[in-house]
Amino acid sequence: MKDNSHKRHVAKAITWRIVGTLDTIVLSWIISGSPFTGLKIGLAEVITKMGLYYLHERIWFKTRFANSNKRHLLKTITWRILGTLDTMTLAWIITGSPLTGLKIGLAEVVTKMVLYFFHEKVWYRLDYGLEARKKIMENE
Repeated sequence: MKDNSHKRHVAKAITWRIVGTLDTIVLSWIISGSPFTGLKIGLAEVITKMGLYYLHERIWFKTRFANSNKRHLLKTITWRILGTLDTMTLAWIITGSPLTGLKIGLAEVVTKMVLYFFHEKVWYRLDYGLEARKKIMENE
């Protein structure tokens, strides 16, 4: 049976990046006071986060961790650490202020964890790119 998990992980990376970028733009705008700064930070993240998210997905796909809320929570936490460090670094570089980078990174910890948890729950219910799982479900 053909493994289409790469197609699935690319689709997940794209959908998450849309949600995550919108969140970053809004938070960066509110904290910096500038919609242009929000856009710069959000758009810079598109490139860095897509690559990081894809790698994160591949690592978690290869784990033998059973589906559970514990799995989704651990995956959420590991992604948030990686994502927050990326956002803080980009915000610092773009604004020139480590304090602004820290504020934006800390603000998004809460919003992104909630958004990511529900993104994971939705994607787990979808069979897109998981033909083997789809066939098992059809035979039950």
